[in-house]
Amino acid sequence: MAIIMLLACGFLSLAFLSQENTMVASNIEEPIFQGNTGAKVVAITVNVDWGEEFIPPMLEEFKKSNAQVSFFVTGKWAEKNPELLKQMAQAGHSIQNHGYRHCHFNQLSSGEVGSEIKKAEDIISKIIGQPSTFFASPYGEYNPQLVRAVTSLNYKYIMWSVDTIDWQRPNPATIVKRVSNKVHNDAIILMHPTEPTVKALPDMLKYLQEQNYKMISIDKITAGPNNANS
Repeated sequence: MAIIMLLACGFLSLAFLSQENTMVASNIEEPIFQGNTGAKVVAITVNVDWGEEFIPPMLEEFKKSNAQVSFFVTGKWAEKNPELLKQMAQAGHSIQNHGYRHCHFNQLSSGEVGSEIKKAEDIISKIIGQPSTFFASPYGEYNPQLVRAVTSLNYKYIMWSVDTIDWQRPNPATIVKRVSNKVHNDAIILMHPTEPTVKALPDMLKYLQEQNYKMISIDKITAGPNNANS
């Protein structure tokens, strides 16, 4: 009887440990590919490590369409362009974290990832007076270790569901078509500051407006139902 009791206790312990491990695993945050409002909204994200000459005309187009955009900037870029970064923030756009350097984060240790993000955060906060809370990895890289390192810093790990691939500098009409063909409720649309992007924006933003999509920031589109208009 004693042996049976010991075996039973052992099985119960293993079951508890298995359940505990499952609970821990389920608490590990995953990259975010789209919003969760359930509303007819999109978030345009612009990753910035170069192309500052195209930011002012992009801001003009966003203003015309009443679009609130999220700029993910590197710390090095922010250091070189503090006044432009202030202009972006003062226009009502969300300024978020793209790391200090535009490097391959999947090749960094967790400590190095933390240093890159915190260094960029400190620079952004010093310039605009607000900390960043969302991170977009250069090259769109992610793996479990990288995601764990980022989310342990209380950052949301942002990816995308609609890629304009504008960094390849295609024809502006191609950029518009990539958006119009794939846009959906809660879409996260990835862009970069390029000349074709600037030329594509009027038609792209017009299309989104005609389809009754509201263009909101990354923090609003990930805030859950009933928060899209807050």
